[in-house]
Amino acid sequence: MREKIRILLADDHAVVRQGFKMILGSQPDLEIVGEAGNGREAVELAERLQPDVVVMDVAMPELNGIEATRRLAASAPRTRVLALSMHKDSVYVREILRAGARGYLLKDALAADLLSAVRAVARGEGYLSPAVSDAVLNDYRRHVTDPVDLLTSREREVLQMIAEGKTNKEIAGVLNLSVYTVDAHRGRIMEKLNVHNVNELVRFAVRHGLVD
Repeated sequence: MREKIRILLADDHAVVRQGFKMILGSQPDLEIVGEAGNGREAVELAERLQPDVVVMDVAMPELNGIEATRRLAASAPRTRVLALSMHKDSVYVREILRAGARGYLLKDALAADLLSAVRAVARGEGYLSPAVSDAVLNDYRRHVTDPVDLLTSREREVLQMIAEGKTNKEIAGVLNLSVYTVDAHRGRIMEKLNVHNVNELVRFAVRHGLVD
């Protein structure tokens, strides 16, 4: 028989823990091994019990879930954290995922979502409540700027041709521009991408799928 997934519940509301215990404890493949009422307790218990999953409330007294998750990533790396929160705000999601959590579940999620999330995180997969995935995606788009996005459409075109080995003169002929203009484009591309020679430009273009 497969070993059960061992779970530690960390939430400062006993009523919430009780509810989760009822849902999780009713499943044959899950076992609650401990409960914590604040982040500090959660870290101590997780270090001692080495559970597979900590269901971690983000907002807890004494030590919040984000800081507790950060400590666990260092002291109990085998233990995976499923963050729990009332908040859909991307800033909470971003911070706790950056701290090392593998999943993020809203407290008003359905029982079935809680079970899916715990099992997914235990398998080493990530899990995001559908309601927060939009926030996370938008946040990701805002914070992770792909250097290619800094280039204009014409500059991307010129970059691709440089990477294909065309000379300024050849590019000028194809695009119907003066050699001087192509040279200016090349200078701006290098400046925006912070590269210093054609070899680096070619490597950049290959890495970003602009040329094979």
